[in-house]
Amino acid sequence: MKTDMAKVEDAVLALLALFVFDERVSWKSYDWGVTNALFEKGFIGDPKNKNKSMVLTDEGLRRGKELAARLFSE
Repeated sequence: MKTDMAKVEDAVLALLALFVFDERVSWKSYDWGVTNALFEKGFIGDPKNKNKSMVLTDEGLRRGKELAARLFSE
């Protein structure tokens, strides 16, 4: 199976937004390559720190919520 990494990045961003707490904070237990790509695209803050959570940017939260609705709503 060939993996479309853009789709994986979208799914991870959607999950980050879906399980957000304190308005824009989400736990960062996702693949480092994916989270680094989301950081480089400006959707999250730098994931390379000692925190167990990461902060979504305004754009990341907006896009993540759109993706979560499209991917996970019934």
